Amino acid sequence: MSISFQAADRISDVAISDIVIMSEAARARRAEGHQVISLGIGEPDFHTPDHVNDAAIKAILEHDTQYPPIAGKPELRAAVAGLYDSATPDHVLVSSGSKYTIFNALMATLNPGDEVVVPAPFWTSYADMIRLCGAKVVIVPTQAADGFQVNIQTLRDAMTPKTKWLLINSPSNPSGAVMPAEKLSEIGEVLDDFPNCWLMSDEIYQHLTYGIAFASAWDVLAHHRDRMLITNGVSKAYAMTGWRIGFGIGPKALISAMLKVQAQGTSGTCTIAQAAAIAALTGPQDLLEDRRQSFQTRRDLVLGYLNAMDGIMTPKPEGAFYTFSSWQDLRGGTTPDGTVLATDRDFCQYILTTANVTIIPGTGFAADGHFRISYASSTDDLHQALSQMTEAVAAITRP
Repeated sequence: MSISFQAADRISDVAISDIVIMSEAARARRAEGHQVISLGIGEPDFHTPDHVNDAAIKAILEHDTQYPPIAGKPELRAAVAGLYDSATPDHVLVSSGSKYTIFNALMATLNPGDEVVVPAPFWTSYADMIRLCGAKVVIVPTQAADGFQVNIQTLRDAMTPKTKWLLINSPSNPSGAVMPAEKLSEIGEVLDDFPNCWLMSDEIYQHLTYGIAFASAWDVLAHHRDRMLITNGVSKAYAMTGWRIGFGIGPKALISAMLKVQAQGTSGTCTIAQAAAIAALTGPQDLLEDRRQSFQTRRDLVLGYLNAMDGIMTPKPEGAFYTFSSWQDLRGGTTPDGTVLATDRDFCQYILTTANVTIIPGTGFAADGHFRISYASSTDDLHQALSQMTEAVAAITRP
């Protein structure tokens, strides 16, 4: 008699993300012949720079295709270290994407019963990665009225002796909020009172801020570098999502522990992709400002449409390439076919079906009553998608 498949307990609470669910729904709709515009995926529509591609091709032609150093190529680790005050290559671990850097760190440090405090809304994968490591996610809600900035007293109240990590993300996915140096300093004061808690700062959108200077926790909280991990990479700034290159910067003891995890996970990171990343970090950087300005123009375009939609409230994001809007005033509203919109997924499914536009439910980011739009698309697509969405929203009968 065959035994039915039983998944491991550790994945019992891990669900397929709303991003995947909406992407698959969009794929099915395209298969039916509809022209669907995706504003769901956080992926720049730019191409990887030519000099970066050339470096990868050169690595192939020179047969740089052997097993890589597990921690990363010395040249790449040195290039990353050079971006951070007082860091050396020994403070750097190169991984297959910044997501894997985060997973490495959590796997290397968390025990069952540990807690990780995360301000919400937050990127969907944080919670599942924490749970996979047997730890507890402690969510600290933020409010749009406060610019999605964490309230320090609320944060302090969430901390306990079991708190192993405080995980922050600035600029934020999905809210676009950018944490100013003053807020980071206040977080540092909280850490002063919880000496067993480490800080993980996800700074993958570092080069995309609008009207506000980016502040790195590495610089503002230099006195906490002995219990801090910065996670970053080349995916967003250099349009290299498919190359899968991320890196972590932290104390040597943490990097050594993460190295053990990586050794058993991937055995290192693709040599060809590392060659490309070296070229990205050490080559011309003027493209960063050009692309930042392009994203700012797109942000303003999207905000113009969203702010004109009755029932939609959208704070002005200061970074990344997302808007995070509330549709609360439309909850309980009725669509032209008589469907009552009760959940974030209801609303996003309605927009997909009616406007042929993919947007992402806020519940996946631990913020019910919201939806995320990625404006990392062409201006033509943004105009068309938001125009169609405007008509769909206007057709909802308010509750």
